[in-house]
Amino acid sequence: MQSISALKLAEMKQTNQDFLLVNTLPSKHFDSTKIEGAVNIPQDQSDFAQRVEEEASGKSQQVVVYCASSSCDSSEKAAKKLEDAGFTQVIDFTDGAKGWQELQTMSKR
Repeated sequence: MQSISALKLAEMKQTNQDFLLVNTLPSKHFDSTKIEGAVNIPQDQSDFAQRVEEEASGKSQQVVVYCASSSCDSSEKAAKKLEDAGFTQVIDFTDGAKGWQELQTMSKR
C-alpha cells in the first residue's frame, strides 16, 4: 500500500486527479474530521469494501483513505481491507484530518 502526506493530497486535489477520498472513522466523527470532497465509510463496518466499490468507479479507481491523525490506525486497516478485496490503487493518507487542517492553517498565513 502506498502512503501520502498532506502536501501530496493537496497536489492531487489541485490537479483534479480522479480519486475517491474516504474518511474511515465512525460517522459520529465525520463532521469534525471531514476533508472537502470526502465520503464517510467507517472501516469497521462489515460491508466496508462493498460500500467503497459502490462509491468508486470500480476496483481500479484510485482510493485515498484517511482517519483522524498519524496516530490513528483506522485508515491503515481500511487500506488493507480494500487491497484484500481486490482494489489495485489504494493510498493511505497517513497525516489524516489533523495533518490536513495543519496544512490548511499554514497555507493561510
